[in-house]
Amino acid sequence: MRRTHSMDFGAEMVEGGVRFALWAPTAKSVELVVDGTAHPLPESGGGWRRTALPGVKPGARYGFRIDGDQVVPDPASRFQPDDVSGLSAVVDPRAYAWSDEGWTGRPFEEAVIYECHVGTATPEGTYDGLQARLPDLKALGVTAIELLPLADFKGSRNWGYDGVQPFAPDHAYGRPEDLKRLIDAAHGLGLMVYLDAVYNHFGPAGNYLHAYAKTFFTERHQTPWGAGINFDGKESGATVRQFFIQNALYWLEEYHFDGLRFDAVHAILDDSPRHFLAELGETVRRTFPDRQIHLMLENEANQARWLERDAARRPKMHDAQWADDLHHCWHVLLTGEDAGYYESFADKPVERLARCLAEGFAYQGEPFPTLDNHPRGEPSGHLPPSAFVTFLQNHDQVGNRALGERLSHLADPRKLDLARAGLLLAPQIPMLWMGEEWSASAPFLFFVDFAPDEDLNKAVRDGRRREFKSFAAFADDTSVIPDPTEAQTFADSKLDWSERARSPHREVLAETTRLLALRRDVTVMLAKSGYQGAAATLPRPDVVDCTWRFGAGTLRFVANLGDAPFAVDPGGARMVWTNAPDGTGRALPSWTGVVLTEARA
Repeated sequence: MRRTHSMDFGAEMVEGGVRFALWAPTAKSVELVVDGTAHPLPESGGGWRRTALPGVKPGARYGFRIDGDQVVPDPASRFQPDDVSGLSAVVDPRAYAWSDEGWTGRPFEEAVIYECHVGTATPEGTYDGLQARLPDLKALGVTAIELLPLADFKGSRNWGYDGVQPFAPDHAYGRPEDLKRLIDAAHGLGLMVYLDAVYNHFGPAGNYLHAYAKTFFTERHQTPWGAGINFDGKESGATVRQFFIQNALYWLEEYHFDGLRFDAVHAILDDSPRHFLAELGETVRRTFPDRQIHLMLENEANQARWLERDAARRPKMHDAQWADDLHHCWHVLLTGEDAGYYESFADKPVERLARCLAEGFAYQGEPFPTLDNHPRGEPSGHLPPSAFVTFLQNHDQVGNRALGERLSHLADPRKLDLARAGLLLAPQIPMLWMGEEWSASAPFLFFVDFAPDEDLNKAVRDGRRREFKSFAAFADDTSVIPDPTEAQTFADSKLDWSERARSPHREVLAETTRLLALRRDVTVMLAKSGYQGAAATLPRPDVVDCTWRFGAGTLRFVANLGDAPFAVDPGGARMVWTNAPDGTGRALPSWTGVVLTEARA
């Protein structure tokens, strides 16, 4: 089985050679340079320049000379062997022979997502290194791995959100065929693979679009990273939109990814009648009607509109949103922290947790204190649990802390046991952050590699320390904050898989594995029978009692988050899980809970 995605952008293998195309609407002249030889790149209308060269082979290095001066890489390069500022490499996608011809994906209700950063997930920090760990993840009960962004970034270490080559998997992790082999192997084990895609900005180093396509950006929209991407420009918007839509289709078709997570879509600013997010989701659905592809959003605005279902309960555009609200509720309850955005959840964390469990969003149009009481969110109670990806940790919530502490470094293990069960047995789509399954000791720190640009390195280093100087713990000394530009900061973030065999990590791993087996046998089976609604109550201000209804029966989660004991009446329900000492879940001491199920009569 051979796969390729054909598109207008970039270099494409054709019979006898390669077709090269560049959209350069603001360049006066463009030459194509292939293996040191310059060739004319004639205009073909609409800002496009194209030519086909016979005899060019895979592996050839090429770039574009702009206005007789700088040679820049292809913005749609399939591979950058020498980093973001080097020449692009011609890639023949059909050179890789896939073995997963019959793979069409898995239902989203079966998804247990394992979010990971390729560079720190294993000691090797490569696609091959991660591939070797796939059997361990399958044994754990994971059904999908989600990779942090792979778009080629400056240097050899980065979270991935500074990518500037959206079509080129970063060279630091291996070659394109290595990534394909990882995905192929995952499919062979029954594992889905998702990719985090960044369509809201480009990184600060290695983006050359301004040199020849200034209208790719617009000052009409301002983002945290500067001028916005021009999704709605009268003359350029259609091409800019297609650049990213084709990128999504490329990863899904040429690399056979099972889904995409779109980063910070609230920063994709678009005033056109049909928002880019709608076009993106609808295009993916239309292009792959016979595959189970899952599209997920990160969206601080809590806009339920992108998650709507059709009459057959299938997503019209996007499957799910990352449920930050639920994370924030659990984090406040587990740690007592109430600074920053946690302030908006610290006033009524139990009540807000109950609403998240039953309805998805805690804020559905109410004033949001962190945003100066500006209304946040849209009603979400009509959406199924599968419209929400839930988590206790992720790369942001760990890595954006000054010292990169995991939740297991901050919370009482007994309390974390309850939250873990609440995450993994509830019918939302659960996500684990790499190493969470054994309470890994390694932090996940913020790291970059912008060398030899010392000015940019210094700006990042100083900015990181300035960001945390307002925190009491660092007010007098920010030197304890790890330097994000140092290689050791990256090395310190790598997982040590050997500790899984040692206490207390061994016990956490066993419990996580047990919970995921229960999820497979109980929660997933109920979810597949059809969601019918949910309701959550607070029988006491510090107790949550949530019940989800499905065609085949009900699932109920009761959690005592207070100090005094609480008695539970299970009725005719069967106990699935409890951490209460009595083993039945009828008597819940402080920070214990029970999960119950009852078949439909």
